[in-house]
Amino acid sequence: MTTTNASYDAGRTALLFVDPYNDFLSEGGKLWPRVAEVANAVGLHDKLRAVTAAVRGAAIPVFIVPHHRAEPGDFANWDHPTPYQLGASKVQVFAKGSWGGDWHPDFAPQPGDTVVKEHWGASGFANTDLDMLLKQRRISHVILVGLIANTCIECTGRFANELGYHVTLVRDATAAFSAEAMHAAHEINAPSYAHAVLTTAELLAALPR
Repeated sequence: MTTTNASYDAGRTALLFVDPYNDFLSEGGKLWPRVAEVANAVGLHDKLRAVTAAVRGAAIPVFIVPHHRAEPGDFANWDHPTPYQLGASKVQVFAKGSWGGDWHPDFAPQPGDTVVKEHWGASGFANTDLDMLLKQRRISHVILVGLIANTCIECTGRFANELGYHVTLVRDATAAFSAEAMHAAHEINAPSYAHAVLTTAELLAALPR
């Protein structure tokens, strides 16, 4: 699915950069070994650098959409945490105060960026201030990049669609634990909620000059 005729007004568009943590994006990160094959195959880091530079150059605001930073005992009093949440908690993915829970140095928030409240599940909107912050900027179009394609990117995109936003996924500015998961995210699931699924090159061509 590709739609290249979408327009991106700098005053109505925002980039949502999901989970730019060392644990995902850096050598030595707890989840890097699981995403490395797909990330290297798509040239993830170079694509993320290109997208973030281009949107900032076009005066499009950047919203950092971070997952909850783990702390011991996070789910001790929860009635029904998911197996995914419990597994991440066991190994303390994105642990608060740790190197893994810090931003990858190439993708840390810059002056003028907005850092959204941390999400506990997969959606950057659920139980955060993201929707309110976007509405206060009169944003109608969101562009999603970051980690990972079939969980937080997909769920944030679905939620954005339900809230009435125009949703663009950048297929090579994300990664997943397998090629099959990437295929499912972009070729099978995306057409049910995304308005455009573009490569980085297609997105850069569509951004305002």
